[in-house]
Amino acid sequence: MTVILSLPRTESQAALRLRPWRSEDREALVAAHRDPLLRRRLMAPLAEDGDARRWLDAQVSGWESATQFSFAVAADDDMPLGHVVVKVRDAGAAEVGYWIAAQARGRGIAARALEVASRWALGTQRFVSLSRLDLLHAEDNPASCRVAEKCGYVLDGLLPPAPPDFPVSGHRHLRTSGG
Repeated sequence: MTVILSLPRTESQAALRLRPWRSEDREALVAAHRDPLLRRRLMAPLAEDGDARRWLDAQVSGWESATQFSFAVAADDDMPLGHVVVKVRDAGAAEVGYWIAAQARGRGIAARALEVASRWALGTQRFVSLSRLDLLHAEDNPASCRVAEKCGYVLDGLLPPAPPDFPVSGHRHLRTSGG
């Protein structure tokens, strides 16, 4: 089953599609991961085509096992501008994550993509039953805090540093199916 989530064009914003990642996205994926800011924020940045190939295989496996639902965020030309993922963690709960390529930041794409993925995860998807989504980000990432709040995620707690993967403190935001 292929899931595509669409966001229509508005007066001020282009139409977007959230679609599964494809093997032909490898070049755009590696190019996005060359951004120093993105590399700093990700646990496993992709440096070359082989890394991208393995990452894309993992995204397919996630869909097949209904444990991770990964979307490329694409504009009219179908080129990936970013990524949104819903990772099933335990009964009824999942963690969401996202990134936007450097050339597409500052245009509201992250919030729009996260909102539609969140509504899908908590509402219309039929793979797993979810009632809670967690969004984690580094405390020194105020842009992610703004995106979380804009999408109805409430600050639920502060996270202590956990080096080496999480060298700085963080925030946990929460969104529930009733909220």
